[in-house]
Amino acid sequence: MAKPLSEDWRIRVVWAVDGGMSRRAAAERFGVSVSSAIRFVKEWRESDATRAKRVGGDQRSQRIEAHHETIMRAIEAKPDMTLVEIAEMLESEHGASFAPSSIWRFLDRHGVTLKKARTRPNRIDPMLQRRAKPGANLRRSSIPTSWSSSTRPALRPR
Repeated sequence: MAKPLSEDWRIRVVWAVDGGMSRRAAAERFGVSVSSAIRFVKEWRESDATRAKRVGGDQRSQRIEAHHETIMRAIEAKPDMTLVEIAEMLESEHGASFAPSSIWRFLDRHGVTLKKARTRPNRIDPMLQRRAKPGANLRRSSIPTSWSSSTRPALRPR
């Protein structure tokens, strides 16, 4: 990425324009683009600043940060909310449209994780997990009678 033009060059362009030279002529004389010369002079006239602004970094997170309290309250009320549900809630209540990825980055910045409670269902009998005790005998009817790829016996070598 290109670095910003030094403050010395910026001051020279601004002084040349202030001294009566046109922006285009000052740009040509100092070897900068016309749009840069126009921007330097405009910024100098508006804020008396000639220093370059910061390059890069986050430019948009303040949009979602404005809804910080709303998002945190919604997650507190419903901890298993999905990113899409948060986006829909912000859209319907505040008219603010955010992609789920933007919401994820917001939550990541604030150290919030949305984890769903997951339990592995018993393939044989969903109720068996709650009823079976260690060492208990299984009912014959709860074992599947058809073969699956994981339970099929291996082929005999010829």
